[in-house]
Amino acid sequence: MFLCCYLTQRKRKAGKTLSARKWHAAFSPEGYLDIGKTLSRIHRGGIHPSIRGEVWEFLLGCFDPKSTFEEREELRQQRRLKYAALKEECRHLFPLVGSGKFITAPVITEDGIPILDPLVLLETSTDNGVVLPPQDNSAGSTMGPSSAGANVEKVTDKKIIQWMLTLHQIGLDVNRTDRTLVFYEKKENLSKLWDILAVYARIDTDVGYGQGMSDLCSPMIILLNDEADAFWCFERLMRRLRGNFRCTDNSVGVEAQLTNLASITQVIDPKLHEHLEHIGGGDYLFAFRMLMVLFRREFSFCDSLYLWEMMWALEYDPDLFNIYEDSEDEKSEESKGRLKSIRHYGKFERENMKNGAKNGEETPLPISVFLVASVLKEKSAILLQQARGLDDVVKILNDVNGNLDAKKACIAALKLHKKYLKKAKKP
Repeated sequence: MFLCCYLTQRKRKAGKTLSARKWHAAFSPEGYLDIGKTLSRIHRGGIHPSIRGEVWEFLLGCFDPKSTFEEREELRQQRRLKYAALKEECRHLFPLVGSGKFITAPVITEDGIPILDPLVLLETSTDNGVVLPPQDNSAGSTMGPSSAGANVEKVTDKKIIQWMLTLHQIGLDVNRTDRTLVFYEKKENLSKLWDILAVYARIDTDVGYGQGMSDLCSPMIILLNDEADAFWCFERLMRRLRGNFRCTDNSVGVEAQLTNLASITQVIDPKLHEHLEHIGGGDYLFAFRMLMVLFRREFSFCDSLYLWEMMWALEYDPDLFNIYEDSEDEKSEESKGRLKSIRHYGKFERENMKNGAKNGEETPLPISVFLVASVLKEKSAILLQQARGLDDVVKILNDVNGNLDAKKACIAALKLHKKYLKKAKKP
């Protein structure tokens, strides 16, 4: 995997890539990271695969650049223990968690009644026994150890029912995720992916699990050797993207971004926007997948990782760690202010600050929306000439699959962002 990603990056002038040497040189002897030294290099040439996992932990806000080596190691160990406890809680409710196996068939009805059809029994079996949640009335589960034909009582806790209803869907998606990669030829790696997604669905009761999360989580499993580290990296990414998966009876979360995409296109390319509305594409649902899973389907595996880290470097905010931890560390004022220089913000973030977007009531738009807008802008002429319906729009956009250049796309998105902010200010 590293060789694959390294070869694709060599085509992009490896000298501009953040190398292991440059990365390690950005740390002080105590472990403080001068992240400003790394951001511009990342969005110029990405990250060398050998250090990608540890750099991502900083880009996603898992660790504070102002922390020392010792503080980070202590925090890492605390998080590993916390993940082990969360996983044990899930295992207590459904013993297949952490067993090295996973399910692809429903195990419970919406009323909380266990499903004991042959496929479920086969998938939930270990050796000659059948694994079902143990007796735990305090947790709202009245299911006991079972065998085929035994009487099994229903689960009464609605949150546990909702969680258990998602477990087979997670399994189905895990079976379809990145299966061309050698890494996932080992069933234990598929099980790790299922475990992480199952634990996440249990702790995020508002969102739970949504199709596409497996695409976002998969790279974390591959890049970080420890399952707990991969979980917390994924959890930080989901703090940014969970709104995409929040569904109500009337809408899905990504619709807000689609509305923003429509507004941007209307400002940047009014003719294209008018044409899309005319042919029934004014809701921009054709861009749903691009935004939902951050171009994972439009780029190869390695190119999508390259795109993600460039986006995160451009959007980087040095306060990310404190925002995610929900509280300030008990550090000196000098330590807290160590990285307040403007150069420690990503280029996209600096542009938002310059234009006052971060001071307003509305949250600044993510760079991903401008990436999609830049793709539409690039295909504008073809869409205007050839698109006579939504099927044509989808076909034209599908033609970009595998042909998008991540670096060019980010450069175009930055230009579009600047242009949009300028035009949006005018009456």
